[in-house]
This record gives sequence, structure tokens and C-alpha cells, in this order.
Amino acid sequence: MNIIPAIDLLDGQVVRLQKGDYAKKTIYNHNPLEEAAKFKTAGFSHIHVVDLNGAKSGSFDNLPIIKTIINEVGLSVQTGGGVRSLDDIKTLLDAGLSGIICSSMAVKSLEDFLKAIEANPDKMILGLDLKDGKMAYGGWLETSEKPIEEFLNPMIKAGLKKVLSTDIARDGMLSGPNFEMYKGLQNRFSSINWIASGGVSNLQDLIQLQSIALHGVVVGKAYYEGHINLDEMSQLNKNS
Repeated sequence: MNIIPAIDLLDGQVVRLQKGDYAKKTIYNHNPLEEAAKFKTAGFSHIHVVDLNGAKSGSFDNLPIIKTIINEVGLSVQTGGGVRSLDDIKTLLDAGLSGIICSSMAVKSLEDFLKAIEANPDKMILGLDLKDGKMAYGGWLETSEKPIEEFLNPMIKAGLKKVLSTDIARDGMLSGPNFEMYKGLQNRFSSINWIASGGVSNLQDLIQLQSIALHGVVVGKAYYEGHINLDEMSQLNKNS
């Protein structure tokens, strides 16, 4: 299982939101390049970056920072937030992103998302955010009534390989991941490489997720709040 450190960007700062609420943010670092360099020094080669401005407005305000992380810090980056069209995907691919996470686009522009999967199956990642068992999108401000199977099957047929799934109720709460949810998703859709996100509170959570044999897990607040240190994360990542 890959440990993927997270950087959430809002107005050029490293922050975390509580349950996706923009009014409930904590600033952890005013310099995201400094934060990225810590991950690089600790031995990580790939990180998860969310453009929270993009998720809300649809404009990639933080893309220059992400490009600097890729080109100067030397990290591979998967990113999400504001990806709503094929042009947006092209912009991010041209910027050097190794993974592009789509949530709203997959709901609102399915045909285009399927085209993107077919053209770039190794780089497209579905962002499956769940809120009270329903899929959420648009910065977690909207939900869909469509069953998960009906939602996923056309994408799997098109060649989708990775899904990053977040239980919104646990995101940023340090309450522990929804292990049963991830285990169930892994069993129901075994062809998908699942990446867990939300709720990780300590090293034991990571070890338990590893036992489920997920592809990866995104670690954010637990690291920033000091519940897991970089050495622990890095060692587990190397052992995986």
C-alpha cells in the first residue's frame, strides 16, 4: 500500500478543512514548497495535492505552485479540484501532473470523462466522495442519487484503473477511516486500485488499511497535527 502525503492548497497556503467546510480551515504552512520539500527529504516521491480554490471556483489558482513542486522540488503529483472539462485535463497534463482526480466532471460530463479515461487510463483517477452513503461532488456541496455500481461500471469498461474514495463524515476529523466501507468497495470492485482518504488518525490506522490490501492511502491532518510522523509514514511506505 502506497502512503501518499497530502497538501491542500487554499489561497497559496497549506490548509485543512473540516468536513470540506471552507469556513472551518486551519493553516499549517504559509509556504507549500517548504512542506513539499519535507516529503521529498523523507523519501517520498509522490504526493496528493488538492486545489481548494479550484474545487470552489473552477479556476486553477494554485497551478503555478503545483508546477513548481513538480519541476523544482522533484515530486510526482496527483491533483484534484476544479477539473470540469477536457480542456482542464489537457491543461493539467501539459503541466506535468501524473494523476488527475475528477469528481464533479464524472457526474456532470460523463461522456467527456469516459473519453479522458480512454485517452489517459494511467493518469485519470475518479474522486468518489461519499456523504451519508451518497456520492458528493462540486466541492462536496452537491450529492447524486445514482447507485455506485451504475456510476462506476461504464468507467471501468472505459479503462478506469484508480479510484480515490473519501468518507466526508470522517475527513479531517481524526476519527479513524471507514474500514468496512473500503473493504466493501475493494471486494465489490476488485479490478480497481482503491486509494483511501479521510479519517486517518494514527499509525495503527495505516497498518489496518494495509491489511485490506488497498492500493494507497492519503495522509493529511494526522501528519499535520503530529499524530503520525514522517519517519513512521516513510518506513511503512518503504515496507509496502
